[in-house]
Formats: sequence, C-alpha cells, structure tokens
Amino acid sequence: MGKDTFYITTPIYYVNDKPHIGHAYTTILADVLARFHRLLGDPTFFMTGTDEHGQKVEKAAAEKGIPPQQQADETVIRFQELWQKLDITFDRFIRTTMPFHKKVVQEALQDLYDRGLIYKAEYEGWYCVPDERFCTERDLVDGKCPDCGREVTRIVESNYFFKMSQFQDWLIDYIKSHPEFIQPAFRANETLGFLKKPLNDLCISRPKSRLSWGIELPFDRDYVCYVWFDALINYISGVGYRQDDEQFKKWWPASYHLIGKDILTTHTVYWPTMLKAMNLEMPKTIFAHGWWLIGKDKMSKSRGNVVNPMDMAEKYGVDAFRYFLLAEMTMGNDASFSEDAFILRYNSDLANDLGNLLSRVLKMTLRNGGTVPQPGEYSAEENELFAALHNAISATESSIKEMRLETGIAAILEAVRAGNRYLEKTAPWTLLKQGNTEKLNTVLYVCAELLRNVSVLLYPVMPEKMGDLREAIGLERELDVNIRDLTRGGNVMTGKVMKDREPLFMRIMVEKENAQPKAAKAKVKEEKKVEEAPLISIDKFFKTKLKTAKVLTAEKVPDSTKLLRLEIDLGGETRQIVSGIAEHYTPESLIGKTIVVVANLAPAKIRGVDSYGMLLAAKSGKTLRLVTLDGDVPPGVQVG
Repeated sequence: MGKDTFYITTPIYYVNDKPHIGHAYTTILADVLARFHRLLGDPTFFMTGTDEHGQKVEKAAAEKGIPPQQQADETVIRFQELWQKLDITFDRFIRTTMPFHKKVVQEALQDLYDRGLIYKAEYEGWYCVPDERFCTERDLVDGKCPDCGREVTRIVESNYFFKMSQFQDWLIDYIKSHPEFIQPAFRANETLGFLKKPLNDLCISRPKSRLSWGIELPFDRDYVCYVWFDALINYISGVGYRQDDEQFKKWWPASYHLIGKDILTTHTVYWPTMLKAMNLEMPKTIFAHGWWLIGKDKMSKSRGNVVNPMDMAEKYGVDAFRYFLLAEMTMGNDASFSEDAFILRYNSDLANDLGNLLSRVLKMTLRNGGTVPQPGEYSAEENELFAALHNAISATESSIKEMRLETGIAAILEAVRAGNRYLEKTAPWTLLKQGNTEKLNTVLYVCAELLRNVSVLLYPVMPEKMGDLREAIGLERELDVNIRDLTRGGNVMTGKVMKDREPLFMRIMVEKENAQPKAAKAKVKEEKKVEEAPLISIDKFFKTKLKTAKVLTAEKVPDSTKLLRLEIDLGGETRQIVSGIAEHYTPESLIGKTIVVVANLAPAKIRGVDSYGMLLAAKSGKTLRLVTLDGDVPPGVQVG
C-alpha cells in the first residue's frame, strides 16, 4: 500500500433482519473518514456490504417459508436503501453470495488444506446457534455462551479445523510490537487477555446435514464453510485478492477495519491468524468502537429498545442525525442514546450556534449590498477569531489521525461560537449605522471566511447542509479544496454574492415540561432532595457499591477547564466517567492509579459526555485529593 492510500471497511452485516443504529453508526463513521481522506487528497477506497450465509440467515428464511437466497435478496435492499438515505459514499458494496467472492473463499480454503493447515477431526462439545460458534467447557459462563449469554447445545460431529493454535505465540508478539494494530489500546489488552489461555484450533466447517446455506468446501462437498471464515475474507476479495494483483497491491493492507466491540475476537484473533496462514500482511488498524445504549442497556429486539435510524433521519434530517452520532460518541467507548440528548445537541450546536452564525452574517451582508467586501487591516479581535479557526483546522486533522473525530468536531464548533462572540463584540449593525465602512467590511469578510472554512471542515459530516451553507455564501456546493490548503489563507471570499435563505437548522420546539432532558430533571430533583444528611442504617449504606478501579486513560473534556474524562477498568469491565478534578490533577498523573468509584450510580451526561460512575475524593479548602488504596489491590474489588 502506498503511503497516501486509504482503504477503510465496515463489518459486513447479517441479512437476517433490518439495520439498526449500530449498523448506521459504523457506516456513517466510515463514510466520514473516507470523505475526510478524499478532502486530504488521499486515494481512498471504502467498502461495506452484507454477510449472507450461515445459520442465522437460514433460520430467518425458514421462519418466513422462503429460500435463503430470497431472504438475502429481500433484506439487503433495506441496507442499500438506508445507506442511500444516509448519503453513504462507498466504493464497493460486497455481498458474500457474489460468485467472485465464493470463488476466492474456495481457493483460499483449498490452498490452506493442501498445505496441511486444515484437517478433519471429530468434535464433541457445546455450540451456540445465534453466534454460530463452538464453545469449550471453560469458555462457558454459567453454562451459557460467553458472547451472547444464551443457551448452548451439546453436539457431536466430524468437522474440518484450521490450525489456529500454531499462530498463538506469533499473534501475541505481533500485538505487543504493533501498538497501532488494535485500537483503542484497552481493546488490545482485552485480546491479549483472551490469548493468555491456550488457543484452540478453529472449526471452519458445518455439515450440510445440519446447515446447507453456505459456501461448499472445495475438498469435501458434504460440508459448507463456517460463516465467519467466509465473511472475513471479504476484506481481501473485495479489493482484488486472487483476481487482480495490481488492484490488490494498491489497496491492501487496509488502513482501518471498523468493527463493534462485540466482534473483537473474530477480528483480532481469527482474522490475523488466517492472514498469517495465507502469507498476507496484517491490516494497519482494527478499530473497535463501543455500543449505543439506552440508559445502561444495550439495544436489543428482545428489550424493545432498538432505535431505527431511518425514523430518526426522517424526523430530524439526515445530516443532523449524522452529526449527532459523530459528535456524541467518544470513539471506542459506549454512548447513551436518547431523543432528549439529540434535541439538546441539535438546538445547541446546530440551530443556536452554526445556524445562528450563518443567519446573522447573511442578514448583515445583504443589508450592506449582498457582496462580500474587501477587508481592511486586522486587529486583535480578528486575529483572535482566526486563531480559533486555525485551531479547528489543526484539531480536525489530528482527530482524523487519532480516530477522535468528536474532538475535531468540538473544536470546529468552538470556532463557530468564537464567530458569534466576535459579532457581539464588533456589533456590525452598529458599525453600519455609524457609517464605519472599513471596520464593517472587515467584520463581514472575516465572518464569511470563517463560514467558508467551517463548510469544508464539516462537509464530511454534513455534506448536504454544508452544500446549502456554501450556496448561501456564494460558493459552489461541491468542494474543490484540500483541507490542508485552508491554513494558507488568501483572499477567497471578496466579491462573492450571498443569497438569503431559510434557517439552515430550524430549532426543534418541545413542550415546556419536556424542554429539559429527563436525566437533567431527575438530577435537579435529586439535588433538591439532598438538603440535609439524616442518619442511615448500615443496610442503606451498603446499597452504594464502592469498587476499586484502575485508570486506563485520561483527557480533558473539550470546552471545560475543570472536567476530565477517564476510562477505568472495573475488573474486566471498561467504563467512562467524568470528574471535575482537572484543576487538581493532570491527565498524565492519573493513568495507572487505583482509585475508588461509586459503581452503581445512575449514568449522567456532563457537558455532553456520558459518565457511568463517580470517583471519590476529599476536599479541604482549595486542596482536593483522590481516595486511593494503601497497597496494591486489583480493579473491581468491593470497598466497605
């Protein structure tokens, strides 16, 4: 792969049901990253698609009384229509039922079999039908599947196995020596933890007597290929592996495989060992993002709390939905979804800040003739605004490299807010009345230039709305600029003719009693209750679960001088908490500390960041100290 190429993939999605918000988030994230890299001038290839074989699909088809291929053909349309609705600019949509993919899978299987890396043996043990995986006795958690928590079935049958175990030591060394390979870093630790136990060989077949819907093994027609072995190969078959050497060399290895954290093991254990056996390079980075939760619960059909992305896009607009998903979630961590949170961020960031800035600049420029004027000399006020803009440009580039898009978006919105503050300070409406033409021209030009830059920076996130903004300030909808060129300055906007338009983002009106999000109202109500501290029983005290936790990462919360966002290990569970200790501790000083947290506290949103717990600290005057332990104690231990 050339240094300047960018190849990004999403997982390929099962066609046993319609897409949900998790599918939408991963695919929008990939689309935004692909768009950013195109704006950076990097040759870019973005692939997504559908996983159409296996027991889940066969079962869904049987329940409807239709053939599996018909189930796949009918369901794949839902994904394709949603991606079109969400403005997803993939370069290839791959389906594992495509003939070329099946041919590549069979050739890879035959090659591994011929080289003795696949063998036949009898298997007796536990099998999870929903996850389509075999489980050893030690894998089970309370007698159930360790991944999904559902019942497993005891089976005895002959199958074919891939010699995955012989690559265990190599994989451990590779992960440790390539810190960029699995991101975020705590996901690499999860994989290394999994690899502490002896790695079993991977069963890569299913007998047709039990499952007929799959790619037939080339060396035994009585078996089909295990769905994951089939699905993972899409990442190479889709860019020319065993078909077009020139294309394959151009794009492989992938820059990023984007995945949900629930498929970490398949992508960081199965996939790299498969690639190693096939003598292929590893992808540069496998990035596992978190889940969208409702409160503290994962979305699931059984709970009835699944968010339909098509409904949200229809109700509030595609670009607003894209913006919320990217701005709200810290990449790699879980995030809580609620319509209240959506409306709060929409009204604050989009309607009040960005939409208001555009409306004010349009109104003043149209009152001044409608053409962006030539600016005069810049004062400290203009230089301060340009500093915020340059910070946004720099932060955006950094956020792409560091896979922290939410920080780049936050910096862009801070530049927008700086623009609104600049208008308040300079008061162009007063300058117009006073006839102070030189200063007025400078203000109008600087604000037009700010909007031009913002339209470029946010274009990958909100392409349609940024096209509308560009038209309003006299520019072409489509971009012809590289992000890196934005810092070079130059008088671009003088002479552009602005056009009046309706507000870019119409404020969402809510009933007065619902204007404040439920979580915030509950917090206010709770604060009113806690006016005194009556004596409590020991039983009530122990309802509060205090646990030890190890700080994995720490960083400042954007736009806050007091808040830090911490990722903590609670003994096998990774959580995010927000705490107002930034004035007392630097982020670097916290990493590795063992602290005490309230583990059963209801989640809260602080400055737009989800917090799942609270650390304990003591404060005397201006001095604050964390509650820590006297000696080494592992994370997750009960305190009290």
